[in-house]
Amino acid sequence: MPDMPAGLFLGQSEKPELLLWNRANRHGIIAGATGTGKTVTLQIMAQGFSEAGVPVFCADVKGDLSGISQPGSPNEKLLARAAGMNLTLVPKAAPTVFWDLYGQKGHPIRTTVSEIGPLLMARMLDLNEVQEGVLTVAFHVADKEGLLLLDLDDLRSVLTYVSENAARIGREVGNVAPASVAAIQRALLQLEQQGGKAFFGEPALKLEDMIRVGLDGRGQVNVLDSTRLMGSPRLYAAFLLWLLSELFEQLPEVGDPEKPRLVFFFDEAHLLFRDAPKALLEKVEQVVRLIRSKGVGVYFVTQNPADIPDSVLAQLGNRIQHALRAYTPAEQRGLKSASDSFRANPAFDTTEAIQALGTGEAVVSVLDEKGAPTVVQRTLIRPPDSRLGPATDAERAAVMATSPVKGIYDIMVDRESAEEILAARHARLQAEAEQVEAPARRPAEREAARTRAPAEPRAPRRSNRQTPMEALTKSVLRTAGSTITREILRGVLGGLRRR
Repeated sequence: MPDMPAGLFLGQSEKPELLLWNRANRHGIIAGATGTGKTVTLQIMAQGFSEAGVPVFCADVKGDLSGISQPGSPNEKLLARAAGMNLTLVPKAAPTVFWDLYGQKGHPIRTTVSEIGPLLMARMLDLNEVQEGVLTVAFHVADKEGLLLLDLDDLRSVLTYVSENAARIGREVGNVAPASVAAIQRALLQLEQQGGKAFFGEPALKLEDMIRVGLDGRGQVNVLDSTRLMGSPRLYAAFLLWLLSELFEQLPEVGDPEKPRLVFFFDEAHLLFRDAPKALLEKVEQVVRLIRSKGVGVYFVTQNPADIPDSVLAQLGNRIQHALRAYTPAEQRGLKSASDSFRANPAFDTTEAIQALGTGEAVVSVLDEKGAPTVVQRTLIRPPDSRLGPATDAERAAVMATSPVKGIYDIMVDRESAEEILAARHARLQAEAEQVEAPARRPAEREAARTRAPAEPRAPRRSNRQTPMEALTKSVLRTAGSTITREILRGVLGGLRRR
């Protein structure tokens, strides 16, 4: 292999194509249609950075990237390609740590709701502008009243508290509509059903556990298993943007170092920008533009450069473009946009070259020592030293068993936070209210009992049943009465007839 200490060997064109270490923090893009070799390019770049002592973070969307943890077994075709580049393949695995938001295929990654913040949380929950405003109020109230937002249960409790005290809080920070609170609660339930509950809590991820360099001088390759996470694209995009933001906020300024402190690969990058609100796009642009001075290189992996906004694309100096197909008008516009982003090479037409590329080929333009893009070159990408294809479950388990972070994040910790604080506060207020009411209620109850008039005795109820003597007397009287009445009537009527 030629002596190329100045940069990462990408492949062979008319000359060796190198990504210079001191220009690697100027960001980049790996683009191309499905099946053209983007994942392999990502793999050889990740392992190349690792060999140079640069830690790497990358998302494994399909599971293929896990093979970086295993030594390669090159076939005759790969060996022939390596020989054509004057390259000797040495099967070697990269020092790998597997991560998984769900804790199934890697160490769990967690953060707190407070660290995510209202903007990214609103993105995860797909809230409208009004609902995002209410969520911001909830975060403000939590900060003001010392309510720790660690997990989703804490956020639910604070939202309920805000709704119950909407009148008071509304006078201070603006109207809080109960309907908006209810909508946010429903969105939280959906996020929880998508597996988001596992992402929020403690112990939260410490960045130093990702930015590690081993005793052998190689950088740690952090592989995030995203095969399940891709089912929740908003959670995926928001998580990776949060991680970038944390790097930006926590790492010190270093200017332009001799090599990056960390390289970050963002696979399926179009998910970050799809339907993203303006405020989020501005945040992405700001982080990408400024994180370079923190020594972090960001590389977006996507099918077409058109998937990335121009304001972000302009920040990406190192470009590797695999084949694109252009069958529809939209694809043709994307192809033209991709070819126009390169510095033209008079030896070939870039547009035609991109369409004619085979698997494992790319057109490449990187930054030179002066920071200017090189003329685009049609390049045969080098084969990797690690395995092409996924690691088995047993191999993954063996890697995790010797992981430097084993046991640190595997068990969730639930300490006192907003949910417990608000529940205790409610119980205390209820007990105090009962203590205040009890002394006033007892004398009133005793006085009422003392002055209550005794009930008057009831007269015995008289029976309606007749004795035999009463029945005989009544019968005689009725008979006598009837006889007397008849005699009187006869006398009166007889007198009338005689007249």
